[in-house]
Amino acid sequence: MLDVVVFGGLGLVMAVVLLLAYVAVRRWRRMRTAWRSGLTAKARCVTAWTVVRGGGEAAARTEVHRLYEFTTRRGHIVRFREEDGPVPTREGDVVTVHYAEGPEVVATTLTPRQGRAAVGVVGMLVTLVVVTGLCVAAAVSYALLSGA
Repeated sequence: MLDVVVFGGLGLVMAVVLLLAYVAVRRWRRMRTAWRSGLTAKARCVTAWTVVRGGGEAAARTEVHRLYEFTTRRGHIVRFREEDGPVPTREGDVVTVHYAEGPEVVATTLTPRQGRAAVGVVGMLVTLVVVTGLCVAAAVSYALLSGA
């Protein structure tokens, strides 16, 4: 029974790690696609709201979410949500959006910093690989010590 708990717990941690890696790489690739397209437009901040996570014994983290609307060069109206974009942006403000056209329009208000974004993703992936390695080492050690 303990084997199921240990291996199940480690497997769950590794599954979460894989999910986080997928989300990080997907977000980075979407931003890179928008930046590399060279297409920009003026977007209006339709609404903004704040979400506070944590608190109590944990440190509170504040996330600012915004809903933007812009028109592509082909005349399509696009709305997209982004968190932690340009800090002083409030409802009604106009900002530059970088976007890529396709079946699904990819857009961001973040300024192009491809090198910095890549370093952040690589750092996160290295951390996730280390966590996965620790989980595998713990599973192997447990298996060897328990005779499973």
